[in-house]
Amino acid sequence: MKKNQFILLVAFVLCFVTIGFAQPRNYNITNGIGVFGGITKFSIDTDNFIIEQGDGFLFGMSATVDLPHKWYDMSYGMQLSENNIKISARPEMIVGQEEFIEYKMFAAQLALLGHIKLLGSYLTLDVGPMLQYNGKLEIKNEDQKAYYINNYTSLNAEDISSITRFNLNGLVGASVGYKFIKLRAQYIYGFTNIFKKLNSQGLDATGGESNFKGNQNMLVFGAMISF
Repeated sequence: MKKNQFILLVAFVLCFVTIGFAQPRNYNITNGIGVFGGITKFSIDTDNFIIEQGDGFLFGMSATVDLPHKWYDMSYGMQLSENNIKISARPEMIVGQEEFIEYKMFAAQLALLGHIKLLGSYLTLDVGPMLQYNGKLEIKNEDQKAYYINNYTSLNAEDISSITRFNLNGLVGASVGYKFIKLRAQYIYGFTNIFKKLNSQGLDATGGESNFKGNQNMLVFGAMISF
């Protein structure tokens, strides 16, 4: 009997909430779906390695909640990217000619963003947190796996591939355009140490800094089409 009463109470509350939110307002909240793509500039800030920024690409989808009675809108979405980065190394253990090994990294990012209206919906400042899952640093040229990373005596190129998989980022950017199409520029910074996992692998850090630490950063330039 008590169970039935509880079910009826829950049903009543749900109906009350649904009806309450369904009441007419003097404003309309609208939702939209957008697809976007762009190019990236990716790097990792670290004192451990000599790094050159690399290029990449990104695409994704987002759902936007347009709040005409507020000074901001909200959106949540997912984006997938493939980024490249170059790390200084040498073919032999002894000091020799410097070469840059190119790595690639795949990442999936979930973002919850606020869009501050600077000029209505035509120009917004975009800010918010982002949760990232990424793969390993993959060496693009298999022949360079045994190269030695500069700043270290005997650390191999493939030794630093298994980086931290889950990371927390912050995003700040701007969007400009009409409702159905907008240009976007974003700066994404990694708050967490993407090299943290390397510290638990017993790597030979002879000749260099034994504590591995790095924070990723990414520039994104792209466009979004909304429906």
